[in-house]
Parts: sequence; C-alpha cells; structure tokens
Amino acid sequence: MPPNVILICVDQWRGDCLSLNGHPVVHTPYLDQLALQGARFRRAYSATPTCIPARAALYTGLSQHTHGRVGYRDGVAWDYPTTIAGEFTRHGYQTQAIGKLHVYPERSQIGFQNVVLHDGFLHFARRRDRDYGLVDDYVPWLRAQTGREADYFDHGVNVNGIVARPWDKDEHLHPTTFVVTQAIDFLRRRDPRKPFFLYLGFHRPHPPYDPPAWAFEQYVDEPMPDPFVGDWVDLFADRENGRLHNSHVARYDRRLLQRARAGYYGHMTHIDHQLNRFLETLWDFRQHENTWVCFTSDHGEMLGEHHLFRKGYPYEGSARVPMILKGPANGGIAPATTRDEVVELRDVMPTLLDCAGLPIPESVEGKSFLPLARGNEREWRPYLHGEHTIFAQSMQWLTNGHEKYIWLSGTGHEQLFDLDIDPHELHDLASDPAATDRLAHWRHLLIAELAGREEGFTDGSRLIPGRPVDPCLAHLREREKQGVVHA
Repeated sequence: MPPNVILICVDQWRGDCLSLNGHPVVHTPYLDQLALQGARFRRAYSATPTCIPARAALYTGLSQHTHGRVGYRDGVAWDYPTTIAGEFTRHGYQTQAIGKLHVYPERSQIGFQNVVLHDGFLHFARRRDRDYGLVDDYVPWLRAQTGREADYFDHGVNVNGIVARPWDKDEHLHPTTFVVTQAIDFLRRRDPRKPFFLYLGFHRPHPPYDPPAWAFEQYVDEPMPDPFVGDWVDLFADRENGRLHNSHVARYDRRLLQRARAGYYGHMTHIDHQLNRFLETLWDFRQHENTWVCFTSDHGEMLGEHHLFRKGYPYEGSARVPMILKGPANGGIAPATTRDEVVELRDVMPTLLDCAGLPIPESVEGKSFLPLARGNEREWRPYLHGEHTIFAQSMQWLTNGHEKYIWLSGTGHEQLFDLDIDPHELHDLASDPAATDRLAHWRHLLIAELAGREEGFTDGSRLIPGRPVDPCLAHLREREKQGVVHA
C-alpha cells in the first residue's frame, strides 16, 4: 500500500524552540526524538509570517506573488483549485483535517474529504448571533463533554496578548488535547484499505497563553535569559505602547514577560507530550512503519526580542520556523540528518507528494526537499524572498540563510544582518561602509523580485518608498469581487 502522510502544523512556534536546537529553556523531548529519527531543517522560513498568508503557501505550494496574500486579512475567499489535500484526495487517499485551517469561508474543505474544525479565538468568525457550531467543532464537543454552556474563553484570557494563566478546565478538554483525541479517533475509524493524508492543525502555542497547570508551572519560576535586543531597537519606537496587553512594540514588566514566556513554552511542552501520545498510538495501530510525518509552524513569535511581540516581521523570531521530516524505515533518511538550505512553507506540498510517490502539479512553485533530507545534493534556491504588510508599510526581506537584507517600504530604511556570526540580529550592518557592496547586491535582487508589482515599489532601477500597500494583491481582490470560490 502507498505510504500514509501526516502533516502537523502548529501556530506561532519559533524555529529555535526545540531543546535539540540548544534552547536554554524549552523542553521538547518527543519532537527531539522525531528529529533524531529523521531530518531537521535549521533554516526553514515562513515567507509571509502570519496565519493566513503562511497557510496559503502551505496548502497550495505557491509563492505570495501567486497566491496573492502579502499580509493578514480575514474574510477573503479561498479560490485555489489545486491544494495539497485535493491532490491526495484525487489520488485515492483518505484525507482528514483536524484543528486549525484558518480559511474562508470557515467550512471550506480545501480538498479534504472531512474537516473537524477549531480555528481558536478567531474574532472575525466569533459572533454571538449565530451558533458557534457553524464555524467550530470544538465548542459543541466541549459543551457535550461538560454538560453546560462552556467556552474556550471562560478564563477571560484573550488572544494575541501577553496575559498568561493555567487552563481552567480538565486537561482532556484543552484544545491541544482535543486535536490529538480526534486524531486518534480517526486512526480507529479510517478505511484500512486506503492510505491516508492526515493534517493536524494546533492553535497553540499561539496565545492565549493557557497551557495546563503542570506545563505552566514547569516554566513560571525557571530562570530565563533576557530577550535579545539589537542596536537598532529604536527603529519602531514610535509604535511602542506598554500599556496594551497585545501591543506589537513594548517594554513590558519583567514579571509579565516571565509569565508570558512560561505560558508560551508550557504550550510547547504540552503539544510535545500530546504528539507523543498520538505517535505512540500510530504505532499501536501498526501504521508507523508506513507513514511519513512532517512537523512545522505557520510562523514564529518575537516574544519580546528587540521589544517586539507577535509576528509579521522579517526577523528570525517571527519568520523562522521548525521543519522536521521523518519517514518510514525504508524512507531513505539517515537518522539525525540536519540541513541548512533555506526551505519554506511552499516547499511542504511538493515534498509530501514526493514522499507519497505522487506527481507534483505544474502550478506548484515550491520544491521538494525530500532529496535534501535523503542527503542528495541538488541545485537549490539561492535565496528566499519574504514580505508582509505591517505598520501601514511592507517589510520586504531576502535571505540565503547566511545574510538577511530588509527594506521597509514606508521609509526606505534598509537593514543587513550577518546570520552566521550574529544569529540573533543584534548588529545592523547597513550603515557600515564595509557593507556597501553587499547592500547593493541584495538591493539589486529585491528590485528584480518587485519588478512589475502593482504597488510601484520599483521603477526597475531603484526602490521607491512611500507607496500604498494592501494585504491582498490585485488579482486576489478581483477574484473576491467576482465571488469565485473553488476551494
């Protein structure tokens, strides 16, 4: 039988947050084990690092130029005729999604045969004048379990903020545990005559920072190093507001930050344990020997580095994500393989189709990194182009994994970092005369990437700041006006 394929996507998990990476605080023994059994990509990125545009790349294999989402906007219909789930379905796989999809309309199946949905506290969809069950399967399940009008917001801790507290209900009722419980149930009731493609979308470690008490307590008193703060920290000082619980730029009280980090890391350890629960059950069903598993995230979280919070930035905390690929024993990946090529979310779709021996559609712009995982040298992309609209401008960036160039479209400000000697982006080299040629090199590449773009970021010879921006490109906005929805 063809191999099973499992794609696990967590939400807002930084690329450095695995204990195998040498993280000084977080403990992830079971994900470490998964990586030691397969391949770990240390330079994996989300080119458009917020939930919706990142998932467009993950589900379609397309770049932001093509899928059209260069920032965050809810309520824009998904009009992608070719998706990763659709391809597995078309080739005879039983396809199931559980957890967070974050598409619109919320019940869009995007090619899956069945979806058990929980997008988390999604303000756009959460309305008191309609049944939550129309856009969420977790809340009806929670109410059936508790026998009352329970809600994931009973504890009052909001999404996107730094407020943290332990989960207020039994652990088996937590959204993270719910996803794994549903996944185990799928293993029980799946069609044994077919291979399966299973997508597990965890809302956490995205806020609210509400892991089970044991996971929160594991970190709340743990010594933690101060967040990294670069010599360019005043770049966004005009946006600083430490009075808001959900600020993008702030210098929060040390106690608040300690609790927020404890909640964030606690979520990670909780997910790590639940994934072990699922993978052990996969073994119980005797499916582990014929299954590929890929673990990644839609984006990271700044978590106070450079006094920045949340995501949408080109910096490592926001844009770099974990990427692990583990195959069956005959999958050809040597244990504990590590690779430093720059891979990104649009590469996941062709990679997993490749793992299953299925054809990769011509429309897909990503590249399969399965040969890299198997240790085969091959021509790879020389750099990655990423971008995201935030603060009424577009933050454009390029990286080859060794250097990173950033251009802020609002002001034209440039930054340059040497990631080999400065992985935490503490020292901006853009004003260093010795970096003049390197800046010119990267600037030339970005001009080529942005040539012909509707915003008018370049005339072909120079970058032009101050141009208006929109989170969706014109071709996506036009399809939305026409009301065309295929997914």
